[in-house]
Amino acid sequence: MNDRPGVAVIILTYNESLHLPRALDHVRGFAREIFVVDSFSTDSTVELARAGGAQVLQHPFQYQAQQFEWALENAPITSDWVMRLDADEIIEPDLAEEIKAKLHSLPPEVTGINLNRKTIFQGKFIRHGGRYPLTLLRIWRRGKVRIENRWMDEHLYLIEGRSVTFNGGFADHNLCDLTSFTAKHNSYASREALDVLNQRLHLFKPQLALSAEAAGEQPKIKRFFKESVYNRLPFQVSALLYFLLRYVFQLGFLDGRRGLTYHVMQGFWYRFLVGAKLMELELAVKQATSEEERRSVIVRLSRQRLD
Repeated sequence: MNDRPGVAVIILTYNESLHLPRALDHVRGFAREIFVVDSFSTDSTVELARAGGAQVLQHPFQYQAQQFEWALENAPITSDWVMRLDADEIIEPDLAEEIKAKLHSLPPEVTGINLNRKTIFQGKFIRHGGRYPLTLLRIWRRGKVRIENRWMDEHLYLIEGRSVTFNGGFADHNLCDLTSFTAKHNSYASREALDVLNQRLHLFKPQLALSAEAAGEQPKIKRFFKESVYNRLPFQVSALLYFLLRYVFQLGFLDGRRGLTYHVMQGFWYRFLVGAKLMELELAVKQATSEEERRSVIVRLSRQRLD
């Protein structure tokens, strides 16, 4: 343990018995602490986490940003560095070695580390369609990061210092079937529709604008495009244009048959679903005659708690 860098890994879980042992195996070589923050799983996730050497905390889930903020505030982290990892993500051996080799030599002004994530869908590496690399801030010095309070597509951002990028392998490799994929994205679509509804009607607290220095250039550009261009178009048009951008102009067709399934489902169906849910929410909210009725309508249609 003494030769490992001081890294605490935080993993949020709910019924992740399929993925969690794999995630733990891939971080055990460099992590000093592993915290699994579980949303009261009904499968063997908690038992597997403890068997894999993780400390388990449990807290009711509302949305990712809220759950992760709770984890940062309540996990007894003592390590100098913290990593965010999803249960279905993998830190590949070359990245684990890069972390061990470089972490201690970083100058004090470097407070964050970006990772280049790749997507594996049905065993296929999705190289095109703008899906690789997805550069994300995932490792930071303890106390130097915050997370956006958004229902969906939240980003970590630095409050001090600058970031560098490690180039080792980092993969989002979900092993579930298409039924699970569509169920998960249906929930995502409800939460993202709430974010867009908030942007248009200012129902909740305003969201901060990401800066390239705090969160990285790629998230900043994507957020600007989504909020300033994409969300201002009719969703029937924007979803189709986005799919064509990914599949034709960003060469998504080179990803083959499984790539076609992925780009259609994630790049068209999902975007269309967000727009349709947003339209449903907007119509219902306009018909509400009181603040209480408006909140009740939003809770019923989005199936999200607003507390």
